[in-house]
Amino acid sequence: MNANLISALSALAGAVIGVVMSLLASWVANQRQVRSQWIAHDRSQREDLYKEFIEEAAKCYIDALLNEKPDISSVVVPVCQSEPYARPVVTSGRAANPTIINTCSAPYVIPNFSEKCRAEFDNLRAKQFLT
Repeated sequence: MNANLISALSALAGAVIGVVMSLLASWVANQRQVRSQWIAHDRSQREDLYKEFIEEAAKCYIDALLNEKPDISSVVVPVCQSEPYARPVVTSGRAANPTIINTCSAPYVIPNFSEKCRAEFDNLRAKQFLT
């Protein structure tokens, strides 16, 4: 074979390998970037979902504390079904419902406390006018 032909084929093979490796590196980098963006988007959606759940659970719990007979259908916090790997989150979310429901069935404490405070102030006021 001619030395010039070998040299030209070697240069051509090197250029082809360089182009293929460059394309492969670009493809791998693009795939990693897409995956990173997908994970960030998924995390953001989960943060929004968890935030919404915490807000709803807090509203329901406060409603259960403040109302003697709250609407039970609005008290039970719905927990959405999630992917299988999020089962601990769903289980923990469902555990909040009995706490809220038990709070609804507990004695209405806040007015009792208020009534006791008013009675004590009335008693003190009466003592003040008697002396």
